[in-house]
Amino acid sequence: MKLYIKSYKMHLKSILEYKASFIISFLSQILVFFSYYFIILALFNRFSNIKGFTLYEVLLCFSIIQFGYAFCETFARGIDKFDRLIIKGDFDRILLRPKGVILQVLCSDADYVKISRLIQAIIIMVIALVNLDITLTPLKIITLLLMIISAITIFFGIFLLAASYCFFTVQGLEVRNLFTDGGKHMAQYPIGVFKKGFVMFFTFVIPYAFVNYYPLLYFLGKNNNVLYAFSPLIVFVYLIPCFIMFNIGSKRYASVGS
Repeated sequence: MKLYIKSYKMHLKSILEYKASFIISFLSQILVFFSYYFIILALFNRFSNIKGFTLYEVLLCFSIIQFGYAFCETFARGIDKFDRLIIKGDFDRILLRPKGVILQVLCSDADYVKISRLIQAIIIMVIALVNLDITLTPLKIITLLLMIISAITIFFGIFLLAASYCFFTVQGLEVRNLFTDGGKHMAQYPIGVFKKGFVMFFTFVIPYAFVNYYPLLYFLGKNNNVLYAFSPLIVFVYLIPCFIMFNIGSKRYASVGS
């Protein structure tokens, strides 16, 4: 943990050497994020609800997914950009060091610009919660926290799978974007609003539904099944095959000859 914190301090120091560039990038991310927010507002300006979900219910779902994605983009950027380590041959040096491979990959990069999205996601989450008529019981608070943690977890797992893909090929990485950026944009709405095929895929293959749908139903009082409250815990099981795939890829890695 000390190594992780020290590396992120170094990344922050290097970024602040170019303060003007950092500020401009920071502000641009704010504008990009609010464009997503205004799209949802425009949608609900035309429709009062989407399959029973109102504006602030969707905004709650939106903020949780955006928070998880922005958190991983900020603090797990090394895994998100893992293909660069392979292409440049830097992964060879990582394998020679005594520390854990995944820890070193995490420490290899950070994107503090994305903190702007974290802050905006929190603001929108608060706005949604204030405008929703919900009695926050201890179990519902736990459910909300599990949703936030599982949002971080699922994107970390997807980034890890995408990194595993790089051991086999660094070409065609747009396929990876289908499940990262594409998945994020789709999962910012409750999964249940989509057709049954999408719901099945994003429940049993990539378990977004256990992040922003089943626990959301319990949190909003649309379903009183207590199991839904703890369904985000299933996302942690999803991490197991992600780590297995990364380990398989690491063992297959044969160096770039650098």
